Amino acid sequence: MALHVIVGAGPVGTATARLLAERGERVRVVTRRGTGPAHPAIERIAADAADAERLTALTDGAAALYNCANPAYHRWPLDWPPLAAALLTAAERTGAVLATVGNLYGYGPVDAPMTEATPLAATGTKGRVRNRMWADALAAHRAGRARITEVRGSDYVGADGTSLAMMVLPQVLAGQRVFLPVDWDAPHTWTYIPDVARTLVAAATDERAWGRAWHVPSAPAVSMRDLAGRAAALVGAPAPRLIRMPYPLLWVAGLANPFARELRETAYQFDRPYLLDSTAATATLGVEATPLDRVVKETVAALRG
Repeated sequence: MALHVIVGAGPVGTATARLLAERGERVRVVTRRGTGPAHPAIERIAADAADAERLTALTDGAAALYNCANPAYHRWPLDWPPLAAALLTAAERTGAVLATVGNLYGYGPVDAPMTEATPLAATGTKGRVRNRMWADALAAHRAGRARITEVRGSDYVGADGTSLAMMVLPQVLAGQRVFLPVDWDAPHTWTYIPDVARTLVAAATDERAWGRAWHVPSAPAVSMRDLAGRAAALVGAPAPRLIRMPYPLLWVAGLANPFARELRETAYQFDRPYLLDSTAATATLGVEATPLDRVVKETVAALRG
């Protein structure tokens, strides 16, 4: 029964903590307010994970340290550097494997399915922040100072998810019209939150996974219209009414709304096919993607519950 330390109690941190606890591991969840899932095997600690000394003490003796944190979008350039540095320092000092939940922002706009070999060519602020974090961690691994890995998924679906899909589906289930800057018919990869947790734990505990990034196994891509239609059909809601917002309106909305302003940088993800190739993780780590129909059914049940 090993100790696993998780920083962050959002959807992925919570799913990872529960997965490990159900496997009989000891779990310590670190957040500023001491939040996290309630379970006899889960210890919840209130601490600032950007404090390298405190995080090192909390990680001492752990097999793995999981970076499941997610600062507010508009604060990434300020909040990520000290937090990422503290996580890497704790991993270096304790020997715990640092397993980070990444994303696809670092690739920037692409015109082909993304693999782990796709160049990290992002020019936007959020993509550059993530790429700097990865470069620092990889340098520490190659220098023998730390053991690291990273898993990257596409837009999340599942209970408590915060992606664009999870903004759309509640409106669809309520029979409401949806007005967003989205090509509703472009194929898009959707990543199920429990699959992120399973891939993260597999990568952290398998030495073959260390020193590189992995894409979370995800079901074959479908359009947002298809995803919304499947959800509506499950509950007998009307066919989704999906209207594409012109990009200039998103730009104007960003003048007053910080979240809308941050969406400008990643709007390209929804105006063209956005495809994730995750065959490497399935082949090496043995993680299979949850079938999309099951994903939609469980997501709809969570939204209605």
